[in-house]
Amino acid sequence: MTVTELQIAADHPAFVGHFPDMPIVPGVVLLDEALHAISRLTGERVDRCTLGAVKFRRIVRPGQSLTLQFEWIRAHDICFEIHSSGQMIANGTLTLAQVIESRGDG
Repeated sequence: MTVTELQIAADHPAFVGHFPDMPIVPGVVLLDEALHAISRLTGERVDRCTLGAVKFRRIVRPGQSLTLQFEWIRAHDICFEIHSSGQMIANGTLTLAQVIESRGDG
């Protein structure tokens, strides 16, 4: 299992409209940060992955400390969890896109 810290800047542009009086991290921003961290740590491209069974369990506030844990569960599948202060924030799976080379009829 790989563990790393996630950081979402308190001045992230998504907070402006999500929600001005009580900002929370949008799920898409949380997933984007997690995918970038997984890509950086594994060397795998995640830009064409498929997300499966993602569950958001708690809200995240600006500047909140986050920990990402992930592990390979099959050749192209990764299971991940995001935690804060010992509580699960989100979890899910992703499947990496397999690159299939086209072969000419030549």
